[in-house]
Amino acid sequence: MGSDGMKNRHKNILGKILFFTGVALVIFFMFFPFYWLFISSLKGDQELYKMPPNWLAQKPLWNNYIKIFTEHNIGRNLLNSLMVSTITTLVSLAIGSSAAYALAKFKMRGKNFVLSLILSVSMFPGIVIVSPLYILFQQMGIINSFASLILPYLTFSLPLTIWTLHSFFQQIPDELVEAASIDGASPFKTFIKIITPLAAPGVFTAAILTFIGAWNELLFAKIFITDSKKFTVPVSLILFQGQYDSAWNLIAASSVVITLPLIIMVLLLQKYIIAGLTAGAVKD
Repeated sequence: MGSDGMKNRHKNILGKILFFTGVALVIFFMFFPFYWLFISSLKGDQELYKMPPNWLAQKPLWNNYIKIFTEHNIGRNLLNSLMVSTITTLVSLAIGSSAAYALAKFKMRGKNFVLSLILSVSMFPGIVIVSPLYILFQQMGIINSFASLILPYLTFSLPLTIWTLHSFFQQIPDELVEAASIDGASPFKTFIKIITPLAAPGVFTAAILTFIGAWNELLFAKIFITDSKKFTVPVSLILFQGQYDSAWNLIAASSVVITLPLIIMVLLLQKYIIAGLTAGAVKD
């Protein structure tokens, strides 16, 4: 018994060592790039390329953050991205939630086929539809407008929204809908007043994923927008790259500023995100 007890104790100790080592490695690989990004944003050109590198900025240059707003107009790019991402998210939720509710609660033929078709649309790589969309938007006269970004963004965000909310709406008992109908509530009022609040975690999850996708998108933004006043933040990062050199400290400062709104949004809404992503994992 003593020998078995020692073996079990050693196994427990080894298990704890492996567990904490694994956690430490995960934390390191997750947060070190962001740490190095922030430190690089505070360095001057000489210190940035110094070998071996300094793990802390010797003379922090907060002026890099002033430069990106005064000389490179990153503020306008942030507003452009905020406008495009917000409109994309709102439209995607309005259309996607209605479609998801109809597919989840209304009896109709071919629902599974429609869901499969919606999912297949999201599988297309963006590069495949760039050329036909460019020709179409040019004929419509919307090149160099935010509409030329919002429309293709909706193409990829709607399937995600519909699939996310469809699973939530399916979990809501039909008795609630029937009770609301008996009380005289219209289908629209039932959807707004009863169904949507119950599916709040799914709505927030779909909204955040849609917003982040639109905020980070580069391919369509680089091709469909050529007016510098309408550039979004991913495109603005490319402008820091010169023919022979790149201002990596300014790129790092811009990346920090661009990432902060997303971090703040995720921290504020993390309760809903976790609830949305884990929906259906535990059966009642």
